[in-house]
Amino acid sequence: MIVLAIDPGSVTAGYALLQQEGRKIKYLESGILKFNSKDEFLHRVSDIYQQTLTLIECHNPDEIALESLIFVKSPTALIKLAQSRGVMLAALAQKFDQRIYEYSPNLVKSSVTGHGHADKEGIQKVLQQYLGLTDFKSHDESDAVAIALCHLLNKNKSPVNLTKKRSSSKKMGNGLANSLAHKIKEKNL
Repeated sequence: MIVLAIDPGSVTAGYALLQQEGRKIKYLESGILKFNSKDEFLHRVSDIYQQTLTLIECHNPDEIALESLIFVKSPTALIKLAQSRGVMLAALAQKFDQRIYEYSPNLVKSSVTGHGHADKEGIQKVLQQYLGLTDFKSHDESDAVAIALCHLLNKNKSPVNLTKKRSSSKKMGNGLANSLAHKIKEKNL
């Protein structure tokens, strides 16, 4: 199974593709989608939609994973993020209805690192240990890899229902970091 994870954004969006065969998780590709920040947001909408379509057509994943909206201090930034995410969902829903999954930022962090409030560097350190990745173009890219990994670790979750809101308060285990703690300690010694 191949999962495409997207960390939505209005200027850049991270994406990652991971493949799972049995219990083995393999990194395939990751990167960022760049939208023209010189254009007014409304003029970027068609570019966001088209780049999302191109991404899924190029890679033909089996499932899609997204990060749910996060709290931001600026209402304007939240509105643009929500609109960008909505445009991406519109592009994805055509082909992936009932195969789109959503994870909260805290669930992504706790699944990957074992701590729901881990910082970006902590997430990248675990991704380096687990997948051997060392060079991320941006935090958007590493966040997308973490979302994909979270999905594969928690794929028993229900898909996003695009017509009805779902909530999840179930806490997930101790995360990947705890299972890799001995490797992380050995490397730091």
